Amino acid sequence: MSVLRGKNIILGISGGIAAYKTATLVRLLIKAGASVRVVMTPASVNFVTPLTLSTLSKNPVLVDFTSSDDTYVWNNHVELGIWGDLMIVAPATANTLSKMANGVCDNFLLATYLSAKCPVYFAPAMDLDMYKHPTSLDSFTKLQSFGNVMIPVETGELASGLSGEGRMAEPENILSFIEHDLEKKLPLKGKKILITAGPTYESIDPVRFIGNHSSGKMGYDIADCAANKGAEVILISGPTHLQTQNKDILVRRVQSAKDMLHACNEYFEEVDVMIAAAAVADYRPKFVAQEKIKKNDETFSIELEKTEDILATLGKNKSKQFLIGFALETENELEHAKAKIQKKNLDLIVLNSLRDNGAGFGTPTNKVTFIDSKNNIEPMPLKPKEAVALDIINKIIAHYEA
Repeated sequence: MSVLRGKNIILGISGGIAAYKTATLVRLLIKAGASVRVVMTPASVNFVTPLTLSTLSKNPVLVDFTSSDDTYVWNNHVELGIWGDLMIVAPATANTLSKMANGVCDNFLLATYLSAKCPVYFAPAMDLDMYKHPTSLDSFTKLQSFGNVMIPVETGELASGLSGEGRMAEPENILSFIEHDLEKKLPLKGKKILITAGPTYESIDPVRFIGNHSSGKMGYDIADCAANKGAEVILISGPTHLQTQNKDILVRRVQSAKDMLHACNEYFEEVDVMIAAAAVADYRPKFVAQEKIKKNDETFSIELEKTEDILATLGKNKSKQFLIGFALETENELEHAKAKIQKKNLDLIVLNSLRDNGAGFGTPTNKVTFIDSKNNIEPMPLKPKEAVALDIINKIIAHYEA
């Protein structure tokens, strides 16, 4: 899955012949899952029409500070600059680059650039001699010193008929460059995270089982969030209908607690972080019937035995791993959670109580309290589970940045 998925991208187009390629660039950005708003200089509309780019981006294209009709509605460049998660100026002509480097603000694109609070990428496009001119080289140096990122030009036939450096990178290469640049800056790049999610089912007979009401959503949201932050994620999932959003996640599906422990043991030694979000059954039938049990008697008893304590087992074997557990409690919540930290050798526990409305199984929200191994307690408000997942991942990021 592209790192651009869900990003708000401002595409600034200046007046060079390479502007015709931006229609393809918009399509690639949309296909990658980004939202795109296009800003054009007045000169650029001679090379590609705003109607084409508006149709492809599914957003109005902005050229001037006011609308072109008689209503004179102001186009808010400040709001647009805040909206963007990143800005791309492509093609970036010598004229536009010089203005960007020196703070000239005589059109809507430049006003948006000066208002942008996000990373800015620029793809130069000019003829060979213009590209090598000292003033152009000075613009490149200045812009990069401001923190902007230059997308390398390509060598090939130019509009003048000459051949050499100065050709704007092809749209596919622009997309690839930005994706790779963003990926290497992700806070969990190079980290491997193991996550468990969902319930476990402990068989009674070939038809029936002991289970719980866990949907697995919390664990799946954590897995997607970790992968989106650059981590290599392995998800061990109990029975659930859920699918990961991020296709880079390795998913292992299991049924029982024993299956889950076996799968965790396969990966635990090689991971940096383990998050045990699964609701593992505490007991299982001591004897599993080989045939379906018939409903003959008024009462029926099943002898149970304890399942494997996955988290405690992994805690005993912990070396470098940052180990996170979950505690779902109904009484004496803090005391039980603190005891689990010590008993299972955890670095952090995520406590939720069934007494809190909107928390626990089967809801899109959760209300958690973080408790670390030093008994620091941090209660959090009720949030969507996606937001809780981000809070958990931020705890991991903070751990490695400390």
